[in-house]
Amino acid sequence: QVQLAESGGGSVQAGGSLRLSCAVSRFSFNSFSMGWFRQAPGKEREGVAAIDSDGNTVYADSVKDRFTISHDSAENTLYLQMNGLTPEDTAMYYCAADRGSGPAALVRSHSAARFWGQGTKVTVSS
Repeated sequence: QVQLAESGGGSVQAGGSLRLSCAVSRFSFNSFSMGWFRQAPGKEREGVAAIDSDGNTVYADSVKDRFTISHDSAENTLYLQMNGLTPEDTAMYYCAADRGSGPAALVRSHSAARFWGQGTKVTVSS
């Protein structure tokens, strides 16, 4: 069974940075696309960024030029570097993986991802 575990969330002031990590087990980055999603209170879960096995990335317009997704196969870890955080970035952040969906599909819809972590909370204060 694929397992995903996020960490790195916390509270920061606007303009600050955080790096989220997602430790993965029981699958290979070569076989899956992975993505970061977020869900703010009262809002739908939305795709933030995704990456495929070749390293191709897709970002939501709201985070382009601020967030960077990457993965380290040796460490079995997916990352999301978040810079220039704003209060609008406050949400629960989840990592997810899917074998058949590419990064564009993942960012477009959370229903494209099959495997999910439990989430890590990010709070940005003004």
